Amino acid sequence: MIHRFLGLIFLFLSSFSVAFAQQSNSASLIKLKIDKLGTLGTALYFAAHPDDENTRLIAYLANDRKYRTAYLSLTRGDGGQNLLGTEQGIELGLIRTQELLAARAIDKGEQYFSAAYDFGFSKTHEETFSFWKKEDILREAVYMIRKLQPDVIINRFPPDSRGGHGHHQASAILAKEAYEAAADPNRFPEQLKELKPWKAKRIVWNTANFGGMNNTSDEQLKVILNDYNPLLGYSYGEISALSRSQHKSQGFGAASNRGKTTEYFDHVAGEKATKDLFEGINTSWERLGEPVKNIEAKIQSIQNAFNINHPEKSIQELVALHQLVKALKPSVYRDQKIKDIEDIILSCAGIVAESIASKPNYVVNQAFSVNNEIIKRAADIAVKLISIDGKQLEETLPANETKKYASEKKVDHWTQPYWLEKPNSLGKFDIEDQNFGNPENTNNPQTKFVIEVDGLAITVDKPVEYRYVDPVQGEIYQPVSISPALTAAISSSQALLQTGDKKTISLTISNNSEQPQKAELSFKQSDGLNIVPNKASIDIPEHGLVVKTFEISNPKNTDSSEIQPLLNGEPIYGFKKIAYQHIPDITWFPAINLKVKALEINNPLKKIGYIHGAGDLVPLALENIGIQVDLLNSDLLASTNLKQYDAIIVGIRAYNVSPNTNQWLPILLDYAEQGGTVLAQYNVNSRMSTNKLGPYPFEINRERVTEEDAKVTFTDPNDPILNYPNKITDKDFEGWVQERGLYFATNISPEYRTPLSMADKNEEQNKGSLLVANYGKGKFVYAPLAFFRQLPAGVPGATRLFVNLLAKNEKN
Repeated sequence: MIHRFLGLIFLFLSSFSVAFAQQSNSASLIKLKIDKLGTLGTALYFAAHPDDENTRLIAYLANDRKYRTAYLSLTRGDGGQNLLGTEQGIELGLIRTQELLAARAIDKGEQYFSAAYDFGFSKTHEETFSFWKKEDILREAVYMIRKLQPDVIINRFPPDSRGGHGHHQASAILAKEAYEAAADPNRFPEQLKELKPWKAKRIVWNTANFGGMNNTSDEQLKVILNDYNPLLGYSYGEISALSRSQHKSQGFGAASNRGKTTEYFDHVAGEKATKDLFEGINTSWERLGEPVKNIEAKIQSIQNAFNINHPEKSIQELVALHQLVKALKPSVYRDQKIKDIEDIILSCAGIVAESIASKPNYVVNQAFSVNNEIIKRAADIAVKLISIDGKQLEETLPANETKKYASEKKVDHWTQPYWLEKPNSLGKFDIEDQNFGNPENTNNPQTKFVIEVDGLAITVDKPVEYRYVDPVQGEIYQPVSISPALTAAISSSQALLQTGDKKTISLTISNNSEQPQKAELSFKQSDGLNIVPNKASIDIPEHGLVVKTFEISNPKNTDSSEIQPLLNGEPIYGFKKIAYQHIPDITWFPAINLKVKALEINNPLKKIGYIHGAGDLVPLALENIGIQVDLLNSDLLASTNLKQYDAIIVGIRAYNVSPNTNQWLPILLDYAEQGGTVLAQYNVNSRMSTNKLGPYPFEINRERVTEEDAKVTFTDPNDPILNYPNKITDKDFEGWVQERGLYFATNISPEYRTPLSMADKNEEQNKGSLLVANYGKGKFVYAPLAFFRQLPAGVPGATRLFVNLLAKNEKN
């Protein structure tokens, strides 16, 4: 019975984000929005990554204190790890962007970003700024401060080593500098054509006690967070957990807590507060410096008279309030409150407007039909549909009857995420100024409804969506994408070629349009590469595809080259969709190219088994060098003939995500003892499902080497791992990407050899990056080197070393 009860709770909580986001018309949320009309205050939370934000504080400030509350995440989390699948880099950033938006839908904050790219873990702010182009990111932070005009800026981290991650430190430094620069008309004066200088009242550091470091103290400003919000039906601890649990790609599911909690704040700059975050700040309408008594009286009257069973009875007074607010001088608060009042009026009238397409994707400049639906549920209020996309209708809407109107659209641009329209550097996306801060594109397909409620015309922009019914999930809405007419997929984006080798690559070209397409395929290539054939005519029927194969060789053994397929002389783009149940589908169009690198390798491996952990692309990289890879289910290892494999690899974080490691790891160790090779990749040092990590003891800490070009020392150059079947030299550690390794081993039993040591600048050498132990007739390897990044990136030296780690000892 208890298991059934807990299951019901889990089901309820797991659906909370969807239900919470969709019930915008519920009377309790309307009441909360009306209550917020009387408060004019803004808080800006400032940090580096998705998951850095304090969701409990954001929920409290937005829903209890009723301030406009925003989170500025400098990056989209592109450089982290992925617990859900194989996406890395840019694709991981796309996922985490949507996870942040899902979190804000729950805690009711707003979400913004800078153009900083998360290039991976950094230990110092100096290294971070060397990639981020500090002045550019500062400029964007200043822009957001001037645009939002926050009264209080809240850092998540301090500007020094206590912040840990170099990105964290950098975010605190940038926040303080942006706070000062935003008030200075001589800094970034080009912004003043649109905005004005803004001086926040104060900037504080939201100290915390986590990660083994307690930065709180009784001398700091303390704010007690009230526990329960009856309009939401949850405590702020519960809302925080639900919000934070949207960061699913990072495995950040959080437990709820109830009861009052205390947040601590250390003063950074501005006027010091001793009792409250908004101490000394006038958050009433009087802050606008205009006669507002009638506005405040009207809001009070609406709040007092609100009928939770009949929200529509408040519409007439809300329309009158709208007129009073619109008569004020333009300002951030006046403009935002007008939008808020219009949203409340639509909710009180029970109006739902949707724009539905029949397919999830259309082609640029292709005309397509859209079914526009609108309903008003309030019976005693006059609502008129004035127009849809400029087409005049002037129709009175009946109560509780869905009205449908067909229209046609044609979009002249792809729905490529705006920060991916241009190639990015290692530290920053190249974006246009008008996109500063936006979490998503502002020009995706949408429909403009003009709706008149009690005589007030309100413009409502609705995204064009694709709606369908899944037999398990029920009704689902997804964004509509706009693609090029022709897109392509390449069988591999990396090719490692030995001297004299040839490799066959296939290019699948898809016609996304309703018309037949003809094109000429050619290639832009680096010197020294041969492509056969190097051109072809393409003729693709509507919604069809053509597969073209070509053979590449590298007769000059050029270290690094590139091939770019062209259609009619223009680059080809892919069509990739990322789909997870907790976020909307994500579509993007990466440029198609093939990177070719020279590889000298002896590879005795024919067939290996692979146990997936959190998900990585290592199996595909191994198949690209001629190794057969069988994916093994950890639950079925006992019934699998493991002797058929030259080696078995344990995927990244398998000890973390597999609930039964203690059952299958002994099977692998027995396989090693009988003469096989077992290689385990990195795991994090928390939430592991086993205490035994290998045949002999070792532990995992949080040490890592983040500089991808960090010096690597061979502690024993004669170790077989460094000599068979390939001679490993310093050259094999050239061209690595993002990092050397992470979550290194410590307290290592003497049975393990540690043939490598490495360290970031100004740090002591660390031998925990590679552990090798002979075990019975075989061997066990723990390799927290970042092979999961290097092999998919086609790094030749990492590939050679990985083969050495998998190969049986020469003597065997």
